[in-house]
Amino acid sequence: MKNFLRNIANRYGYAWTVLKGLVQTDFKLRYQGSILGVAWSVLKPLMLFCVMYIVFGRFLRMSDGTPTYPVVLLLGISSWQFVTESIGIGLRAIVDRGDLLRKIHFPNYIVVVSATVGAMISYAINLVVVLVFALVARVEFTWRVVLVPLNIIELYAFTLGLTLLMATIYVYFRDIAHIWEVLAQIIFYAMPIIYPLTYVTNRGGTIASLARLELLNPFAQTIQDIRHNLVAPATQPTIWNTFSNPIIQLFPVVLAVFVLWLGVHVFRKHSRKFAEVM
Repeated sequence: MKNFLRNIANRYGYAWTVLKGLVQTDFKLRYQGSILGVAWSVLKPLMLFCVMYIVFGRFLRMSDGTPTYPVVLLLGISSWQFVTESIGIGLRAIVDRGDLLRKIHFPNYIVVVSATVGAMISYAINLVVVLVFALVARVEFTWRVVLVPLNIIELYAFTLGLTLLMATIYVYFRDIAHIWEVLAQIIFYAMPIIYPLTYVTNRGGTIASLARLELLNPFAQTIQDIRHNLVAPATQPTIWNTFSNPIIQLFPVVLAVFVLWLGVHVFRKHSRKFAEVM
């Protein structure tokens, strides 16, 4: 029994060491050669935020009219950047690290997880910037901030599941990278990220009903929850206060868990064939 436990400890200890090394290496290489370095992880969402705020918030007037809207917008853009960065880098991880996987024996999933962890580090940096903006905007924080880590865990689980699925598909079908780029743009403009959900729901009718159904998407549900719990509980609708049916309320959470399970299952099933296919 002791030998069994020792083997498990050694195995996961080795996996953790490899994961930590890959995350550190990827994070350094990502900004190698640039003058601003890691600062780009903050500047990219800030630059996108400025453009989106001017276009949608000022010119098109797609705002909820509250002082917290700029912070809500920045928080949504930062959250979505985490998703696109995780999947965009993670789906190519197995192929890009093919030579390393052939030379060194370690679990294949680590290279995919390292991509998502690296994106999570950038996301954490961006959240610090969001908090600074929130303090400047005099956001009144409530007890709901304690729920934000749970929302982020759900967002990470759903993102990791999709990344594992796409990384598996990419080994066999490279076109999935181009398909994801198109889907990411569609989802970005379709979901309430650059516009407040209330901008659509307040219009009533069929459009408002369809807009509420967006909350069944775990991406939209988690991002709205993060906004609601961290910044603006009074103005940001969530699936919990939009629908009264507990089955509907729990649907995106169950879907996120299922996608994570499916991603792990499919990845493990095909991981032994990766070296042969590549």
